[in-house]
Amino acid sequence: MIFTLGFSPCPNDTFIFDALIHHKIDTEGFEFKVTMADVEELNRKAFEQALDITKLSFHAFLYLTEKYALLNSGSALGDNCGPLLISPSPTLPKGKGDRSLIAIPGKYTTANYLLSIAYPNVSNKQEMLFSDIEEAILSGKVDAGVIIHENRFTYESKGLFKIMDLGEYWYKQTQMPIPLGGIAIKQKYSIEIQRKINRLLRKSIEYAFANPLSSKAFIKAHSQEMSDEVIQKHIELYVNNYSIDLGKKGKEAIELMFEKAIAAKLILKPLQPIFTSADFA
Repeated sequence: MIFTLGFSPCPNDTFIFDALIHHKIDTEGFEFKVTMADVEELNRKAFEQALDITKLSFHAFLYLTEKYALLNSGSALGDNCGPLLISPSPTLPKGKGDRSLIAIPGKYTTANYLLSIAYPNVSNKQEMLFSDIEEAILSGKVDAGVIIHENRFTYESKGLFKIMDLGEYWYKQTQMPIPLGGIAIKQKYSIEIQRKINRLLRKSIEYAFANPLSSKAFIKAHSQEMSDEVIQKHIELYVNNYSIDLGKKGKEAIELMFEKAIAAKLILKPLQPIFTSADFA
């Protein structure tokens, strides 16, 4: 059986999926046709239902529970850290305030969701590829920007300042980790298939942790010339115990995100279960 599978070229995703797509684990007869793309492009593909299994932002998933179910493995949850709001100075430009033009890495990214919660009056936003945001700030095209992925390790060296860690803001408000991105599968597949995919994904992650050098070449081939140090920091930040298994706390954090979105009238209460199943045996 062949599934279309989407994930980003970022080190956390290539680390997670390497063993699965390169048959370093037994895939139990399943094959995967891979699409690699920026997370916002994956979000939009999810809205189009273009992929059977896909990485997507939790912000996007809020709107897609009737079409996709969340797997218990593969998620990225930030524990007191998340997207960063940065600018050429430690504060938003004086005189502009809420009218500041802020670059975001996509409408449906969790980064934009968090920005909307922390700065509800900011509406002057410009979408762009996450890797272009630093340069847009430096060139003066935007007043500030929300950065994700490896850019959190490079902005200071370029003379930029952190205004707010939006993950820290979320934690102070909720005392919970922030759901950043997850792996979802189309609701049309049976629970048995969903469980099997989840089992394979977990095995892939466990293999990656047990054999950390095995995925190095694959990660480097897609990591936009990042240094080994930045790659390792990236993986350590975004691939953690929640990636292996959401657990009770991880699921509670995701449910809280849904509750806040419902309270803010962003979405209605989901009609379908958020998760694939309570039992992933």
